[in-house]
Amino acid sequence: MKGPLFARLVTLASCLGISAVSAQVFDQNRGSSPVWDPAAIGTNKTTNATFSNPVMTLNIGDPFMTRYTADGKDWYLFTYTTSTNITLKRSRYLTDNWDNVESRVVFNPNSTSGEPWSTSLWAPEIHNVSGSWYIIFTATSDGDNPPPLLDALCPINCPAVNHRMFVLAGDGPDPWKANFTMKPMLDTYDQFAIDGTYFSYEDKLYHIYSCWENKYSSWPANLCITRMSDPWTINSTLSERQIISIPNEPWEQVPYGRPIRLATNEGPQQLTNPKTGQNFVIYSAARVNTPYYCLGMLELVGNDPMQYQSWRKHRDGCVFHQNTATGIYGTGHASFTTSPDGSEDYIVYHAQTTPNPASDLFRTARIQKFTWNEDGTPKFPLAENGPFPVPAGQHASTRR
Repeated sequence: MKGPLFARLVTLASCLGISAVSAQVFDQNRGSSPVWDPAAIGTNKTTNATFSNPVMTLNIGDPFMTRYTADGKDWYLFTYTTSTNITLKRSRYLTDNWDNVESRVVFNPNSTSGEPWSTSLWAPEIHNVSGSWYIIFTATSDGDNPPPLLDALCPINCPAVNHRMFVLAGDGPDPWKANFTMKPMLDTYDQFAIDGTYFSYEDKLYHIYSCWENKYSSWPANLCITRMSDPWTINSTLSERQIISIPNEPWEQVPYGRPIRLATNEGPQQLTNPKTGQNFVIYSAARVNTPYYCLGMLELVGNDPMQYQSWRKHRDGCVFHQNTATGIYGTGHASFTTSPDGSEDYIVYHAQTTPNPASDLFRTARIQKFTWNEDGTPKFPLAENGPFPVPAGQHASTRR
C-alpha cells in the first residue's frame, strides 16, 4: 500500500510538471580529467612536511578510509566507487599519493551475469566488526537501466530502482590477505537502497542507508535505519524500519528549495567525538553531480537510534560545502580517520573542480584535518587545496 506521503509527492510532482523528466545518468569512467602536477598530489616528497589536495587523481567517488595493524605495521586502508569492482588500496601514510600505492581487487563480478550485484557497484566500505572484516556496498543487475515498464511504476524516472545492499565477509584478521565471499543479500525489503553503512551504539549494530518511502517513490532520497543481528542480517521488519531524516531543508534540494526530485540524503557515516562520546551521522545532501553537493549532520540525542525522535538535524545549512574561492565543488560522501599518532582527526571526501560539471563528472579524493567545537560537534574547515602540515606522527614515520 502506498503511504500518504507518496500520494502527496505524486500530486506535487504532477503540479510541478516533472513527471516526465528523464533521468540524468553519468558514467564516472568517462569523465574528463583535469591536468594535475604530480608534485602537488599528496605528500611533498622533497620535505615530507606538507601535503596538498587532491591525494588521489583517479576519477573516483565515495572514498572510505580506515586503519588496521598487521605484522607489527600500521596501515591505512582505502576503498572507493569504481562502478565495476571493489578495489582496496593501502599505504603506511595517510596523505600519500594514493594513485601509486599498493592496490588489490577483492571482488570483480561479471557484468553480464545478471546477478543483482553485477553492475553499478557503489560506495563500498570496509569495516572491522568484532575482529572480522566486512565490505558493505550497493549494486544492481541492470546498470541503472531498468525495463521501461518497471520505470513506469515510478512517478519520476527511477534508474536506481533495483539497487540493493550487499556484504562480503573476509576469512581472516588481515584484510589485505583475506579472501572475501558474498553473504546473503542485505534485507532492505526489496526496495531501493544505496550507500549503506554500519552504525554501532551500546554494543548494538544498525544499518543506516539511503532509502525511498516505498518501492517506487523515486524521490526524495531519505535516510533509513534498521537493527542488525550480525553484519549481514537485518532483524527489523519493514514496519519497524525508521526514516530518520528526509531532505526537507532547502540546502538539501536541487535547485535550492525545490522538493522531491533531486532532494537527497545519502552517504551516511558515523562520527563519534572521542572525548565526549557524542554520536553523529554525517551525510551527503543535494545532488551528487552538482556543485551544491555538501555534508549535513544528524546528532543522536536520545537513547534509541531506532526512534526518529532520538535524532536532531543541524538545520543551519551544510556543515561542509563547496569553496568557490579555491575552486572546489561538490564536496561530499565523507569518511573519517585519525593521524598516525591518533591525536588528530581527518575527513576524507570527494570533490569536483568545476562549478558546471558534465553529466560524466570527474571527482578526486581529498583529505583535511578537522577539530571539535566546545559543544562537542565537529568543526569542519573550508574545503582547501593546501599545502597543509602532514598528519601528526607521519613526518617521523617517513624518516625511519
